[in-house]
Order: sequence, then structure tokens, then C-alpha cells
Amino acid sequence: MTMQRTYSKALDRLKNANLRPTRQRLALAKLLLENGHRHLTAEELFHEARANGIMVSLATIYNTLHQFTSAGLLREVVVDMGQSYFDTNTSHHHHFFDEATGKLSDIPDDHIEISRLPTPPDGQQIDRVEVIVRLRDAASTSN
Repeated sequence: MTMQRTYSKALDRLKNANLRPTRQRLALAKLLLENGHRHLTAEELFHEARANGIMVSLATIYNTLHQFTSAGLLREVVVDMGQSYFDTNTSHHHHFFDEATGKLSDIPDDHIEISRLPTPPDGQQIDRVEVIVRLRDAASTSN
């Protein structure tokens, strides 16, 4: 019964997303979704899982992150080709990305104003706009 209570929030989130609550999904959901809003790479979650005694492969981490994203539990933020973060805050918002540290942080939606968007191609509509503001050290002289 203690394990049920320990994992009750994660269990509810998985059930509400229509995901079968396997032992690995439950453990990863608890790590991801019960510690406030976070931005993690698959590799960071892999190391965090291992440090918490959750023995999963990196492939399982990737599969689970993509399943959680498809189910609406996470949002994937692609900052560069092949570099993605998984965001536990699925509300509409934007991001700062510090290129030196790799840190991704939230910018509230109402802090950015977009005055004009292009007309989408025929048969398409704009789903959402996500802005990533890239940061570098102000003392840096390189472009």
C-alpha cells in the first residue's frame, strides 16, 4: 500500500494520459513530474534514474520521453539539430537557452510579443509559436 501511495500522483498522471502504468513508466514519471517544472535531456534523465536505482536503458528513456510527449505529459524543445530538452511545463511559454552552459529556462508567454506571423501554406494552420532566445556571456566578444 505504501508503494501505491508513493506513486499515486505519477499513477494518476499516466492513467489520465491513457498510458499503461508499467513499473518503468511509473518510476520515470515520478522523477519527471513530481519535482516541479524542469527541463531535462534524455541523458540527464538516464543518469538521474540510475542514481535513484532505476535500472533502465537509454533506449527506454528515449522511448518513454517520446511516449510522454505524445500523450501531452511533456513538451519537447529542440534547441539545435540533435539536441532536445523535455519540458515538464506543457503550458504555452518560451525559453532562454544559455549556449555556454546548456541551461534552458522558461520565459512566460506574456513576456514576448509577436506582432506578425506569416500566412501558412494552403491546407495548413499555425499550431503554436515557440521562441527560443539564445544567450551568451555579455563579456564575450565573439559573435
